[in-house]
Amino acid sequence: MALDPQTMIDRYLEAELAVLDGKEITFNGRKQVMADLPQIRAGRLEWERRLVSQQRAFAGGRPGYSLAVFD
Repeated sequence: MALDPQTMIDRYLEAELAVLDGKEITFNGRKQVMADLPQIRAGRLEWERRLVSQQRAFAGGRPGYSLAVFD
């Protein structure tokens, strides 16, 4: 089963918020605490990049910026 990028982003955000609140959680089968925050954020950023890439593919592969034409 393919993982949905938005679902994974949501899960990482939940984990990030829980850890920031001082809670000890289990995420991806591992206990996570405040010291794990950089890894949680890195995972979220990776899934956000995947989502943007997927959205660009569905939009015809256009870049995420506009090109200006100056006459």
